[in-house]
Amino acid sequence: MSPLPEILGQIVENRRRKIEADCGSGRFPRVPAEDTGLVENEFLESLRRHRGRALIAEVKMGSPRIGSLQDRIDPLKQARVYAEHGAAALSVVVEPDFFFGSYELLEQCRHQSGLPAVAKDFVVHPVQLAWARRAGADAVLLIAALFSATELAAYVTYARSLGLVPLIETHDAADIEKLMQSEWEIVGVNNRNLETFEVDLGHSMTLIANLPADALKLSESGIATAGDMDQLARAGFDAFLVGETLLLADDPGAKLRELIGGP
Repeated sequence: MSPLPEILGQIVENRRRKIEADCGSGRFPRVPAEDTGLVENEFLESLRRHRGRALIAEVKMGSPRIGSLQDRIDPLKQARVYAEHGAAALSVVVEPDFFFGSYELLEQCRHQSGLPAVAKDFVVHPVQLAWARRAGADAVLLIAALFSATELAAYVTYARSLGLVPLIETHDAADIEKLMQSEWEIVGVNNRNLETFEVDLGHSMTLIANLPADALKLSESGIATAGDMDQLARAGFDAFLVGETLLLADDPGAKLRELIGGP
C-alpha cells in the first residue's frame, strides 16, 4: 500500500493505538458462508428510491480543518432537520479525538431522525463494526486506502455478516484496483485531497468510469450547489454525501431542499 497522507496517518495510528489498548489486536469472528452475500437493507433501499438525488446528510462535530463545532451545532436538531427536508440517509462521524464524535452520537441521531445511517469512522479493528451495528448503523464506511485488498475483503465479509452495508471510500486508481473482480453495494469517491484539504469535483468525474459497474456510485465532499449535484448526476453518480455545506448553512433545511431540488 502507498504511504498515507500525514493527517490521515496520524488519525489512523491514534485510533489503532487506543482501540488496541482497550480491546487487543482483535480477530474476525468466523462468518458462515451464507452470510457473505451482498446486503440489502433500508439504507440501500432509500438511496435507490432517491437515485440521482439521493443525499446523505452528515452530522459531525468538527474536523482537523475547521476545529470543533460543539458550541455551534445541536447534532440532534440537525439530524431531525435533515429528515424533515428530504435527506435519503444520515452520515454520522463517530471518531472522537479529531472529529469529536462517538457511537452514542450515532445512536441518538439515528433515533431522532428515523433515517438509515452510515457510521463514519477510521476502521482499524473489527470491534468498530460491532459498535456500529450496536448503535443502530445500517452501513459502515471502509476507507480503501487503509487496507490491502485482502484486508478489505475481510472487513467487508464481517460487515455483511452483521447486516451492515460496506460503503467503500476511494481516493485514487490504486484504491479502485482493490475492488476488481468482486461485487459491491456502494462505492464512493472522496473529492477532498487529504494532504491539502482542497476539494475538486473533477476528481469524481475522472474516476467514475473505473468504478464497479453494478455498485451504487457516491460522490463525497465539496458539493455546495444544486448545479454540483446536477453535474455529478449527469456523470453517473447516484448519491451524494454532503457535510459542511449543510452543517455551516444558516438554514440547513432550506439548503438541503435547494440541493435536492425541492420546493
